[in-house]
Amino acid sequence: MAGVKTVYDHIRSNNIKTTLLVIAFPLIFIALIFLFTWIVVPAQDAFQVAVNVAIPTFIACVVWLIISWAFGDSMMLHSAHAHEISDADPQYKQVFRAVENVALMAGLPCPRVYIIDDDSMNAFATGRNPRDATVALTRGIIKKLDRLELEGVIAHEMAHIGNRDIRLDMLLITGVGVTVFAADMILRLAMFGGGGNNEDNKNSGAVVLLMVWLAFMVFNWIITPLLRMAISRNREYAADATGAQITHNPRALANALRKITTDARVECLDKVKSMSAVCIAYPGGPREFVSSLMATHPPVEKRIERLESMAE
Repeated sequence: MAGVKTVYDHIRSNNIKTTLLVIAFPLIFIALIFLFTWIVVPAQDAFQVAVNVAIPTFIACVVWLIISWAFGDSMMLHSAHAHEISDADPQYKQVFRAVENVALMAGLPCPRVYIIDDDSMNAFATGRNPRDATVALTRGIIKKLDRLELEGVIAHEMAHIGNRDIRLDMLLITGVGVTVFAADMILRLAMFGGGGNNEDNKNSGAVVLLMVWLAFMVFNWIITPLLRMAISRNREYAADATGAQITHNPRALANALRKITTDARVECLDKVKSMSAVCIAYPGGPREFVSSLMATHPPVEKRIERLESMAE
């Protein structure tokens, strides 16, 4: 009989995934640029183009990662229009107590608590480490879930904090943000002719830039979603299981997920697609078939089924 995974197992697993991600992203990125540009220029030139594009992109990623590490939690909370509460706020006193109780059961420092002014039901966690973490809850999730269900949701978010998922999220969000911006800049350059002193050089440069842009598009819209899907889905299952272990009540979290999926859309996050992975449920509008296949969250029915099997 296989042993039950502990929090430390999930932390170790996420550390390995982070390392593999750091290795895989640049290697795949360089390979794509090389292969696409190789279609229009010799291999040696294609390799040089790949290096010339990769170096500034990686530098931008590192700079943006440092900025995200320092201010990422504030940016996410600002995007969600969230505001902090304390135990002195009578309106949310019970919510703050619930967070304190779950943090105590999880053996983690009590995070800051923020409220998102939206009547839908959703939640997310952010922060650089467990000592500097935040749990954000929508106004709707507080109103529409009972105490045990809300504790289940909080435990799920505390599991993300304890499992060091936030660091992995930050790495993914940063990488995607930089490469999407870079792709837009490269397309603009290609449209203006790609530089050069004469018409032939301009046309040749524009073609190379167009192939680089195509490589970026494949990376941003196919490779990255596949990697995120593979990592995030397993991570959500792990957070569900860890959260259920914290509260010793997997059925409460299963019931909460049933309710949440009926109204999980957070309108202010509609245009912040990168934050969908950090929420307990997809915060956007109705999904199209393709976006469902590439979703960072596993189907809620499977999550509920796994939680209810833990309660048997």
